[in-house]
Amino acid sequence: MKPNIGISDKNLKDVTTMLSAVLADSFMLYTKTRKFHWNVNGQSFMELHKLFESQYNKLEEAIDEIAERINKFGTPTIGTLKEFLQVTSLKEAPGKYPDQISMIKELLADHETVIKALRKNIDDCDDKFKDKGTADFLTGLMQEHETIAWTLRRYLK
Repeated sequence: MKPNIGISDKNLKDVTTMLSAVLADSFMLYTKTRKFHWNVNGQSFMELHKLFESQYNKLEEAIDEIAERINKFGTPTIGTLKEFLQVTSLKEAPGKYPDQISMIKELLADHETVIKALRKNIDDCDDKFKDKGTADFLTGLMQEHETIAWTLRRYLK
């Protein structure tokens, strides 16, 4: 049964399409952060190993919340790697195992890309889709990404 929540069918479709891209970006970032957690080495190994673990745990929680929000709007949630790769704006780097600073720089760049996309999505939810709930939800996600980006940036000074 379709939700009857005061958002037009077209806007619900557009919001869930946008949320699917947010989900794919979050999953890509989660995967990269996990990879770096597994492969970090060097002088600050344990500190970065724990930092990356903390960050992928936050991303994992966000992934579940994004997927459930899509379902709340009556739309099935994408969930395969192929589907995520089709809609993510982030890039993979198969076979590459960067040093600590390069890992931090790559994750920082990806979080900043996600933050910029979320800012646009929040504006679209408010202005185009008339969906204050999703705008608020995305604002919370953006704030989490801003905190992670700030933390990563501190390692580069």
